[in-house]
Amino acid sequence: MAIRQIRTIGDEILTKQCKPVKEMTPRLRQLIDDMFDTMYDANGVGLAAPQVGILRQIVVIDIGDENQYVLVNPEILEESGSQTGSEGCLSVPGKAGKVTRPNYVKIRAFDENMEPFELEGEELLARCICHECAHLSGHLYVELVEGELEDVEDTTEE
Repeated sequence: MAIRQIRTIGDEILTKQCKPVKEMTPRLRQLIDDMFDTMYDANGVGLAAPQVGILRQIVVIDIGDENQYVLVNPEILEESGSQTGSEGCLSVPGKAGKVTRPNYVKIRAFDENMEPFELEGEELLARCICHECAHLSGHLYVELVEGELEDVEDTTEE
């Protein structure tokens, strides 16, 4: 387990399309473990592989609902409703902005064992899924911000 460097806005890798995962390897399992460690260390709720410099379709999410979500090759199947709220990103440190996202999403993905599953999410989970899946296509939330980005205090513990 290791803490990886989080790439920040301006890093070209964050603008690239990620490749699908064809098979789970020990190296990709290690990446998933490292992504959770890195996300927790930075006090985040989601992290996508390109944020740690890996162009693969892998997302980890933990919104504090006692689940650790691993989404490999996620595909959004349905979206409905809308929610507008403050959103930040580990790749855009110290900033937040108001973003409108679907209030409900349904996705199809694979887990860390490459077993297919579907997941439905509402509110924060839906926001997280949409935010992290956008990273896999080279998009950052700042493209969707309504108004200006705001400075936020760094809440990471030293």
